[in-house]
Amino acid sequence: MIVPRNRLIILFAAVALPCALAGAVFPAWFEPSMGVIVLFALVAAIDAFLSRLLFNGVETEFPRVVRLSRDKKGTVEFRIRNVRGKKMIVRVGLASPEELVFENEQFLAEVPAGHDYASYAWACTGLARGCFRFERCYLETASPLRFWSFRMSPAISMEVRVYPNPAREKKALAALFLNRGLYGVHAHRQVGQGREFEKLREYVYGDSYDRISWKATARRRRPVTKVFQIEKTQEVYVVVDASRLSARCIEESTRQPTLPAGRRPETMLESFINTALIMGMVARRQGDLFGLLSFDHRVQSFIKAGSGKAHFNVCRDSLYQLASQTVNPDYDDLFTFIGQRLRRRALLIFLTSLDDPVLAESFVKKTGLIDHKHLILVNMLKPAGVHGLFSRPGIVSLDDVYKDLGGHITLHSLLEVRKMLRLRGIHFSILPHEMFCTEIVSQYMSVKQRQLI
Repeated sequence: MIVPRNRLIILFAAVALPCALAGAVFPAWFEPSMGVIVLFALVAAIDAFLSRLLFNGVETEFPRVVRLSRDKKGTVEFRIRNVRGKKMIVRVGLASPEELVFENEQFLAEVPAGHDYASYAWACTGLARGCFRFERCYLETASPLRFWSFRMSPAISMEVRVYPNPAREKKALAALFLNRGLYGVHAHRQVGQGREFEKLREYVYGDSYDRISWKATARRRRPVTKVFQIEKTQEVYVVVDASRLSARCIEESTRQPTLPAGRRPETMLESFINTALIMGMVARRQGDLFGLLSFDHRVQSFIKAGSGKAHFNVCRDSLYQLASQTVNPDYDDLFTFIGQRLRRRALLIFLTSLDDPVLAESFVKKTGLIDHKHLILVNMLKPAGVHGLFSRPGIVSLDDVYKDLGGHITLHSLLEVRKMLRLRGIHFSILPHEMFCTEIVSQYMSVKQRQLI
């Protein structure tokens, strides 16, 4: 595609209009004036023809996958190759969605002559989690006389993956990532002697009789004691609810109704995903195996518990495109799946919402399928407006009283659900957004310290 530049328009106005006016006013100047106009048009036509040859030997190469973190500046690195013997200025553009904000709408690249690729980095920020695909890029350069701009759109295959960015949650838990003891800043006293057999040793005065290995004692004909160690390869699963209730905005976002273009409001699902990633980091540092399960009306993804950086990346890849669905969760299908796939006792951390009485009743009933085998922790974000009656200031009208009364009824229902789950040995917490991730990690540390798994 070829388009005129401002230079051509200005020169045409400066040459053609005076010549046409002179030829009309002075008949003797008509032929010379027309000759000047024709010569100018011929030069412009030759320049346009030559501009079509400018991109011969020019190749662009974009990466297949670009990984960014939400709200964190990154770069899209690409290369341009010019086999022609003259350097050129190329303007590069991408048809980006609102969720991706490039530092400049167009990137101006000075491409040197030669056969080697020239590399460039284009600053970009992802405002929303997800995967964004690009099938074409757009190139533009000026003709030799700068009369025309020649454009082309070569095909590319690039996807930009914007991952969750749990920087705020990680900053709040910075102490847990310091190597100053077993768990965080201070070494915690471990309750009990451990459950995993480590070795045998000679009997020492004061050893309990229940720690004596009688078979080894009989073979060696002297007392032998069993030594246990704390089990560090326990399985921890985070179960993320992506059903309709997870699409609700958290309280912080409801106070900010106006958001910049491309930025989506903070939802409960975003907090669930960030917490799941933080739990993966903490479990890996503690030496446990971390797994992930997401569900709505069916199980969306399941990643068997594992360890290592590659396994964490797999878990992250399964979460960055997770979106809330307008369906009710099917707890029957979920707990049946867990009962069939998880044979070993594990810690299950549920991130869900139980403020719907029907869903809460179904959840409590279906936990009977697995509560005898696994240790279950249930956590939900405190919905907006759920608090005790007259527990907040600013009650000035009858409407405020009715709103508080509705929140009080919901809170009372949740406390009843907590009592029913406690009878089944399940811990249920209703947490504010500011403390959600911190409290869940604290629960995990408490379980580790007390060796409940």
